Amino acid sequence: MNDRVNSLTIRSAKYRIGQVVRHRVYPFRGIIFDVDPEFDNTDEWYDSIPEEVRPRKDQPFYHLLAENEDSEYIAYVSEQNLLEDNSHEPVRHPQVDEIFTRRPDGTYQAKTGLAH
Repeated sequence: MNDRVNSLTIRSAKYRIGQVVRHRVYPFRGIIFDVDPEFDNTDEWYDSIPEEVRPRKDQPFYHLLAENEDSEYIAYVSEQNLLEDNSHEPVRHPQVDEIFTRRPDGTYQAKTGLAH
């Protein structure tokens, strides 16, 4: 039993719902609205990522209300590809106000009844 317990790795998410993050490589940022403890998307989606930059599946993946210079969209990003965004700039995604309240200090809090 000890060998089995020692072989299991329990990971906790580095980022939280309501936190603003940016992609480590690509020029977009967003606000986290959900977290999967490990990859939970389709194999087709995963296989569409070029192999040389494909992230590991055994890490948290984050659902973002994302934006870049040109558009707003939903993104699904591995923890290894995220960095905290400390710009304090508001996120302009049109769904932000449906899910979050922006605090005076620039951080976001999930509206009551919507948090997981």
